[in-house]
Amino acid sequence: MNELLSFWAQWLRPSAGLPTVQWSLLLAVAAIAGHLLQRHVGLPKVVGYTLVGTLAGLAGFSGAPWPLQGISLFLLELGLAVVLFETGGRIPLRWFRHNPMVLVQSIAESALTYFAVYWTLDWLGLERQVAGPLALVALAASPSVLTRVVADNRAAGPVTERAIVLSTLSTLYALTLGSARAELMNRSTITFIDTVSPVMVVLGVSIVVAAVLALTLRTALRFMSPTSENTSIMLLTLVAAATAVAAHMGGSAPLAALLGAMMLKQLNPRPWAWPRQLGNASALLTMLMFVLVSTVAAQADWSGRVAGVVLALIAVRLVAKVVGVALGNVGSGASWQQALWVASAMTPMSSIALLIASQFVVASPQTGRLIAQIALPAILLMEVAGAVIATVAIYRAGESSKPWAPLTTRKNAGDNHGS
Repeated sequence: MNELLSFWAQWLRPSAGLPTVQWSLLLAVAAIAGHLLQRHVGLPKVVGYTLVGTLAGLAGFSGAPWPLQGISLFLLELGLAVVLFETGGRIPLRWFRHNPMVLVQSIAESALTYFAVYWTLDWLGLERQVAGPLALVALAASPSVLTRVVADNRAAGPVTERAIVLSTLSTLYALTLGSARAELMNRSTITFIDTVSPVMVVLGVSIVVAAVLALTLRTALRFMSPTSENTSIMLLTLVAAATAVAAHMGGSAPLAALLGAMMLKQLNPRPWAWPRQLGNASALLTMLMFVLVSTVAAQADWSGRVAGVVLALIAVRLVAKVVGVALGNVGSGASWQQALWVASAMTPMSSIALLIASQFVVASPQTGRLIAQIALPAILLMEVAGAVIATVAIYRAGESSKPWAPLTTRKNAGDNHGS
């Protein structure tokens, strides 16, 4: 055996190492699980991705450090940036002038979610420096989960579009306020200027990076075809560069991508197709993102003491989103039933919430540990349960086929209907 090993040693070469092999195999298993779950059970692929990541986390997989750092943090931010760039491109700013109640609805839902969760956690006896950040984590919806559910179910309609817009706007608020709140974690006395200045820095840097990104892309799209392979490469690399620059300069990388897409939509209002090649890259990044989130979240403390607080947070958050969307529904152009399905589709929590929680842990390890004890289990539960709730809500709104029917059955039904 020693002779065989010594003979083989001369052929060995330096490589990316064991973690790369582990992640490659984990993603391969996740892809298979997502496909099988959608094809034979009818559930969104994200549920399969999350279950694989959860099992890896519970088994002690060491390839996902907590708090997020290094390449894991960059890949999560890049995945979020790509998703938010796509969703931000769906939001023309002129739309809010014609339908301002949508913005009111968004603010009402986000504000009620924050204060309802904060007051509930405060009533349960959590310290305010823990309850406040947890309320910001709960504020964030998950456009990444929602868009994956929409793609898997081929959903389309007013409820789907409204849910994506409101989820994207809540992400904007959560990223801005969460990044700013992390800067204040270790300050004993906080003045009004101390409170406002981090918000201005995060928002200001993100806007500047977003403006540069939008102007660069607008210039390039004047002479490049939106559907070409080179355009896809350009988009992905520029979004990646903006992600790194925004994070380094004190802004929010996903927020910069979101604002950049909204600005590009304003500068380039004519419809343009999301490049197919970039869609494939986005699918890989989002799958990696879901597996990473669930792997990290599964390593949380699952004690009985924490479970009660987690369930309370989830329940209050769900009720607050339904009531908030309903309160802002007057004059928004949607029916009350549609408002219920919109709020239900906004229940998933995933990468945005994890990123904000990680920022709190980095800013203040001691307080951040208490925040993560509750945030991580809530994120994991609502990445799975939220995807299922969103799937059912979109179906009940009449904007997708029967979600729990296997994919083959749905295809056959569609063929019979067409004939």
